[in-house]
Amino acid sequence: MKFENVKNVERLFQIIRDECSGTVELVSSEGDRINLKSRLSQYISMVRLLDTEFVKELELVASDPADVDRLLRFMRDGE
Repeated sequence: MKFENVKNVERLFQIIRDECSGTVELVSSEGDRINLKSRLSQYISMVRLLDTEFVKELELVASDPADVDRLLRFMRDGE
């Protein structure tokens, strides 16, 4: 799923780390998949993503349908 105009990347990563039960991966423009449940991967991704005020587009893949719903709720409601 693609997310656009992500304003709070830190909160998104916190939800992925603390509330998602399955694997959540960030798909790079080259097609690489980065496991965002890993703190190291989150730090590396965050350094690259926080260079801008907001992230224009992120492609995420979640293995658990409940995690997809949780991530969509975050994007819709900001919580």
